[in-house]
Parts: sequence; structure tokens; C-alpha cells
Amino acid sequence: MKKRVLIVEDDLNLSAIVRENLLFEGFEVDSVADGALAVPRAHAFKPDLIVLDIMLPGANGFELCGALRGRDRTPILIVSARGQQADKVRGLNLGADDYITKPFGLDEFLARVNAILRRSLPSTEDLVLGSVRIDFLSRTARRAKEELHLTHREFCLLKHLAARSGKVVSRDELLREVWEYHDPGLTRAVDHAINRLRGKIEPDPQHPQFIHTAVGVGYLLTPEGRLSPCFPGADSSDAG
Repeated sequence: MKKRVLIVEDDLNLSAIVRENLLFEGFEVDSVADGALAVPRAHAFKPDLIVLDIMLPGANGFELCGALRGRDRTPILIVSARGQQADKVRGLNLGADDYITKPFGLDEFLARVNAILRRSLPSTEDLVLGSVRIDFLSRTARRAKEELHLTHREFCLLKHLAARSGKVVSRDELLREVWEYHDPGLTRAVDHAINRLRGKIEPDPQHPQFIHTAVGVGYLLTPEGRLSPCFPGADSSDAG
């Protein structure tokens, strides 16, 4: 499932450049140029990150940061030509997760976006899948009193899926984040690892309850052992 980014920026040239680069990196992107539209658009679009300018028509970014932060915990990256320390401190105190000063390099911008999204993931110390309990701190896994022998990569794979429970995680993301492949390319490494993992933790690996296949996309974990029947592209009976 693609991460969503909302750009709140009245510089249309900059907004277009940022938008195109985020789209190229695989994000879903929406944008508004008027501060008065930011809150309703965020409510409708439900972004995973908001890129927020300070000097805006309709409402300035400081006002919006407080208003947006009062609604939910969506991460906010302030992007502004105002580089004074007092402005940065004000923005961070209002709840922004980071502050970058214009002009900026696109590589730095994308690095900050990805860093914020990584930090916003819920921390995962343990995971319960039916009768199986996985402790990520001690790297142990048990089914009742039986110890399950998971490899280092299987623990990492499960933890990555657990931090995104209920959301589809693409094969490419898993190859980048778990296998640390810079260019995922064509490989069945993820599918083979998922099949081995299902053989260890699923009551019936041919009809998995917890690790489901999103056909043509990737995998999702449902610790409660249920998959919404209306979930698009998911087939819990597909073993890989």
C-alpha cells in the first residue's frame, strides 16, 4: 500500500517538483496551495505525512501545524524559507516532526521524508499470532511450550510486517528494508521466505490465518487472524 503525502505549498513550481519526485519514489501525492484548504483536504485524503509551508494564503503554516496536530498524529515536515532558529523552534514546539529550510536538495528532502515515516511506525516488541508468541527483544518464538526456530531474517521480516499490521507491504519494500537490496529487481526471495515462515507459525500453511498474500503486490499481517472479505487484491488461501 502506497504511503500518502499531502503537500501544502503555494509555490506551484516547487510543489510540482516535489510532487513529481515523490510520485517517482512510489508515494501517492495530493497538494493544496491555500492554507484554508489544508485541514479539510487532510481530513479527506488521510495522508501518512504532511509537507507544510509557513507562508501561505488563507492560513499560515504555524496556525495549520497547531490545527493539524490537534486533530491527529499525522507527521508534519515544515518546509520554509524562514530559516531563523526561532521559527524552527516554534514549528517544532507546535508539533512538527522536522523542519527543512528552502532552498533544499531533493535527496535531503526525500531522506527526511523517509526518516519521519520510519519513526512514525509503531514500535513492536512482541507479537501474538494465535498460540504463537514472538519476542523481538530476546529473539525467541514459542508455540505454547514448544520453541520455534526462526532465522534472523524471519524475525526481521515478521517485525517489519507487524509494524504495518493490516496494511499491504510490497515485495519491493521488503527487499529494500529487510534484505537491504538497493535495486530489488526480479527475485522470489520474499515469497520463498514467507512460505518457510508460514510453515513455522501458521496452523495450516496452505490456508494461512495471519500472513496473507495481496495478489500481485505483496503481503499483509493480521495478528487477529481475520482478513476483511472486501479487502481488494487479497487472497488468504494463496500460499505465495
